[in-house]
Amino acid sequence: MRILVTGGAGFVGTNLIKRLLSEDHTVYSLDNYSTGLKENEIEGCTYYSNDIQKISAYDKRFMDKIDIVYHMAAIARIQPSFERPEDYINTNFQGTYEVVKYCIQNNIPLIYAGSSSKHNGRYKNPYTFSKDMGEDIIKLYQENFGLRASITRFYNVYGPHQLTEGGYTTLLGRWLNNIEKGLPCEIYGDGEKRRDFTHVDDIVDALIKIADQLTYGYDFELGRGKNYSVNEVAQMLKINPIYKGNKPGETQETLNIDKSAQSILGWEPKINLEDYLNIFITNSNNEKN
Repeated sequence: MRILVTGGAGFVGTNLIKRLLSEDHTVYSLDNYSTGLKENEIEGCTYYSNDIQKISAYDKRFMDKIDIVYHMAAIARIQPSFERPEDYINTNFQGTYEVVKYCIQNNIPLIYAGSSSKHNGRYKNPYTFSKDMGEDIIKLYQENFGLRASITRFYNVYGPHQLTEGGYTTLLGRWLNNIEKGLPCEIYGDGEKRRDFTHVDDIVDALIKIADQLTYGYDFELGRGKNYSVNEVAQMLKINPIYKGNKPGETQETLNIDKSAQSILGWEPKINLEDYLNIFITNSNNEKN
């Protein structure tokens, strides 16, 4: 198939493109590189540097080639969204609207990366609100304009190509980078927030299954179904973090209890957080020795 991945130079997009190329698909990426990285580019994929809001302006010779769109592009993370709510709404809602219109105009199915933060309150922060608006426009076009689409919601994704520095890092990306560099790790709050950490390879497995099985019209919750407190993660990594004040807009717990992906797709997440962190610790110790 000929596949377009928006946000293809980002964390999940890069891992998805690796998998698609390994299965001999023709893959294109559309990314404005606001958080995507040039070093993430994979040989064999054609990369376009532009904003998803301009997707319809692309040359028709390129557009007509696409069989499916994986819409991974977004501005992520909760805390920065309080400082730039307009940017989040423009990208995560207006950008998604442009992708949806492109898919309708060209009769292309769409797989959308939503957010599990949806379940913790639509108005809790601008990031969640903007991603939820993206879901709304997809559902509107599904019901009224024949859009073939499925929505996926990721739970605390980690793994290769995750960001390790800057304001858009996740907890694991930031901590593993700090440990390697001998920097302190910080916890905001009492450390009892619980997160359903899900490896990016498991996420990609589900995304591939949706396209392979043509399972459109669904909402799929992509979380491992087991969570850990931030304190427990610190114990796994054998670190003594610095505690700081709590941050606004964050939920106390994420945990996927929905089994639709398992029952409909036959998807089973396989990678355990403990195993992943043990490998990291072992490799770190070997490098020191």
